[in-house]
Amino acid sequence: MSKTKISILPTSNEAIIKFEADRFITNHNSFEFNNIDDAKHSPLAQQLFYLPFVKKVYIASNFIAIERYNIVEWKDVQDEVAKQIEDYLSNDGVVVTEEAIKPKAAVTVYAESTPNPGVLKFVCNKVLVPNSYEFTSIEEAKLSPLATALFQFPFIKNVYMEKNFISITKFDIVEWEDITLQLREFIKSYVEDGKTILDDNAPKQLNKTEEAIEQKFEALDDTSKNIINILEEYIKPAVESDGGNIEFKSFDADTKKVEVLLQGACSGCPSSTFTLKNGIENMLKEMLNDNSITVNAING
Repeated sequence: MSKTKISILPTSNEAIIKFEADRFITNHNSFEFNNIDDAKHSPLAQQLFYLPFVKKVYIASNFIAIERYNIVEWKDVQDEVAKQIEDYLSNDGVVVTEEAIKPKAAVTVYAESTPNPGVLKFVCNKVLVPNSYEFTSIEEAKLSPLATALFQFPFIKNVYMEKNFISITKFDIVEWEDITLQLREFIKSYVEDGKTILDDNAPKQLNKTEEAIEQKFEALDDTSKNIINILEEYIKPAVESDGGNIEFKSFDADTKKVEVLLQGACSGCPSSTFTLKNGIENMLKEMLNDNSITVNAING
């Protein structure tokens, strides 16, 4: 254990003060943390966030800078904070973990138009979620921190996630050219920072684990299974490429009515609904050899 000496240095911003160490505390890397969750790879920053007046923590090669809330003045607390940092470093406390120092994986996100003018598809070069998830409100999005963050934008109406893309439905108050870059950069930064996209327990809570999906499929009658297989093989790939999804809901053997749920770019688009409904209906009639089949397409 080696004693670390901390010097207190003011900055041009009266809310921020620097605590400079007499040795290097990181491997010449710099980090900025906005809250305790953000600081999950820095035990030192997490400890500092337990102080109620700490707003932001910056860690550089040989100093820690802290931005305070206005509930205190630095002159009243700076010596106590300096002592806490000094003791922590002198006891060989971990400043940042190896996870924080790892280079970020290169993430690319690009925007694609869809047949629905109110929906834009943001495609990522990595897998985001294991299955499809649609959130129509911030209340619904509580199991997805990314969807919850997206709903903070006042112009977002709907968030649909599928494997490697996110389809976003906007309200009519803005045009895509005014917000596309902002959304693309937000999603890119979020994914690059390794933030949680979907809670670990979301598949189980929403009954979307592989086991649950398989059990649900096996419980269906043979015609329903055939319909799902046809949708999966012939309809879904084209629908997904347009930023949407189609999900089998039910089949009534007496009325021969098939009900499907349209999500993402397919939802709420009258032309898409009409085209899909008729296309699916004609395909099912032909492939199941039953002209009495009808399809009811519901918007998600």
